[in-house]
Order: sequence, then structure tokens, then C-alpha cells
Amino acid sequence: MTEANFEKATLGGGCFWCVEAVFQRLKGVSAVVSGYAGGRVKNPTYREVCSGLTGHAEVIQIRFDPKVISYQELLEVFWRTHDPTTLNRQGADTGTQYRSVIFYHDETQKTIAKASLKQADAAGIWPDPIVTEIAPLTQFYPAEDYHQNYYNDNRRQPYCAMVIDPKIQKLQEGFGERLK
Repeated sequence: MTEANFEKATLGGGCFWCVEAVFQRLKGVSAVVSGYAGGRVKNPTYREVCSGLTGHAEVIQIRFDPKVISYQELLEVFWRTHDPTTLNRQGADTGTQYRSVIFYHDETQKTIAKASLKQADAAGIWPDPIVTEIAPLTQFYPAEDYHQNYYNDNRRQPYCAMVIDPKIQKLQEGFGERLK
């Protein structure tokens, strides 16, 4: 399969370790890269992004085969595996770098994202209104190597056991048929 057969999606739903771990498990996803997007600093470091002063969000960039999993299906997983109703926070992680955000790559993704948000809100998945930002992707910066594949390489770390394991469990319960 050539690169032209794949599409990319860029999503932020709190700590990128959590979001990366969820999307790595889906059929049709061939790669997930943790990184930063949506800010005003070129080539930011983790320390800079954590300061909250760069404007970047922690995000993942997904490379997926739309013949196996659609962009709409990725968004369905996105809505159900983080809390899109909390502004600039996921659990104990607070700050604009942890905001819920969809960075679209083209007008088709923008249209699908806006419709998906409306559907998720109308379905009442969450008791409060969804506050997820939908914005164009202008630049994606991969995070440092030690952030890549974090959950798979560090499952015994307390953060992974307490925060990421429950997200994986939720994924298995709701989307078992879509898992690798």
C-alpha cells in the first residue's frame, strides 16, 4: 500500500500518552505519533509546551487506512475515550496544552468533524455540552522520542496504570470489534 492510500488525522484529548495508547489499538491505524500543534512557537519542546505559554496542545497524528477505518469512526472513538466537555483539562492534567481539539487537514475533515461534534452532543454521551475546538492544522511538531509509544513501553508506570489502563478498558468495552 502506498502513502497515497493513507490519510492523517490530528487529535488532542488531554495527555498525548493516553490518546496515543487508545488509537494505536484500532484496526486500520498504521502509525500514531505524539506531538504538538496549534501554537505559535516553532519546534517547541515538552518543557515549553507544559509551561502553557506556547499555545500548543498535546496531540497525536494518526496515519490510517480509510478503507479499514473512516475518519468518522476515529472521531466516534475520540468522543468516547476522553471528556470533551472540560475546557483545558483532562482529569488532573490542566492547562491549554490538554485541551480537547480536532485539527482538520482539509475541508472534508472540517465538515465531518463539525457534524460529528453535533451528533455526539445531541446523543447525550456526556451530560455537559462539548467544548472541543475544531481548527485547521497549520503545523504538527513530533514530540521528543521518549514520548513516543509511551504506554506500550511503560505500562508499569503509575500514571499508565491509573490513567491509561481505564481508557484502554473503556475502548475494549465499547469498540472491541474495531481493535487489532
